[in-house]
Amino acid sequence: MTSKLLRLIFLSGALSAAAAAQTPPVQTAARPGLPPVSKNLSLADIRMRDACVVADEASQQYIIIASARGAGVRAYTSKDLKTWEGPRLIFQAPPKFWGEIDVTSVWAPEMHGYHGKYYLFLTFDTKHLLSEQWRDWLPRVSRGSQVLVSESPFGPFKPFENHSTLPPDMMTLDGTLWVEDGVPYMVFCHEWVQIKDGTVECVKLKSDLSAIDGEPVRLFDGSDAAWSKKSDLYGCHVTDGPSLFRSKSGKLFMLWSSGGETGYTTGIAISDSGKLAGPWRQQAEPVFAADGGHPFLFKRFDGQLMMTLHAPNKDTERARLFEMEDTGETLRIARPFPVN
Repeated sequence: MTSKLLRLIFLSGALSAAAAAQTPPVQTAARPGLPPVSKNLSLADIRMRDACVVADEASQQYIIIASARGAGVRAYTSKDLKTWEGPRLIFQAPPKFWGEIDVTSVWAPEMHGYHGKYYLFLTFDTKHLLSEQWRDWLPRVSRGSQVLVSESPFGPFKPFENHSTLPPDMMTLDGTLWVEDGVPYMVFCHEWVQIKDGTVECVKLKSDLSAIDGEPVRLFDGSDAAWSKKSDLYGCHVTDGPSLFRSKSGKLFMLWSSGGETGYTTGIAISDSGKLAGPWRQQAEPVFAADGGHPFLFKRFDGQLMMTLHAPNKDTERARLFEMEDTGETLRIARPFPVN
């Protein structure tokens, strides 16, 4: 049983990101060095969790990325969000990527265009034990979010260091990029396995995103949300998948996921100040409670705000798309977007 499965077992018994990353049946021959490529796929055809969608202005196409087997990242492309082609392997961690620590899998990849380059925000998992361990608890291991850079959305992506961008002594995951007043930040989750009550935190990045520029700051705890259910097994609160959006009202919204009464759940935190520093309040009612989560917000080329998340949170998971409404006071699902 993998560590990803263990950390989500109380939610719905989900499989690990690495185990979930399977390619669809071959329909056309692949180019040398790439996995088999299929055309005319719908997202209903592709098993995928923790996905990210990029509306790439340069190519005028959408790119959806997710984990691939063996600590890799795969991508599919589409002109309309309905018909997809892929996968293309855009990153594969080589042996000894973290020096003497063997990376075993990639979790929750995100891609962001920034100052003319493309950046992957990846969470790398390992089996390398940290010095502190608890009895009757999951292994506390080297696990962290790292930034890689490329001139192309399809790679090659290069690391700045051979360790996580976030402090290596912290168990971190699900890093995302947020730029405020021209300053880049990584918003991320501090893993509940290390601290029991998971948190969402932020840290300033250097201008080229090569490293952190300061110490992480806690924004809120998983237990702050009334809808977040404490694990019966571990007595913990999970924090997963933060994704941010500035409202037309100036408020700052953050979608994020945890366990709920009906399974994996996505809720919303709101900074009325419009600043990343908050303070953050948790909306009482979740945005999506039908056993689905790890949201990612993006805008279509026509300006419509969209959300992707995976559901259900088990071995039949698929990326689902929704058109979102910004009311000024909150974000809510306007309607599902057809994926097949």
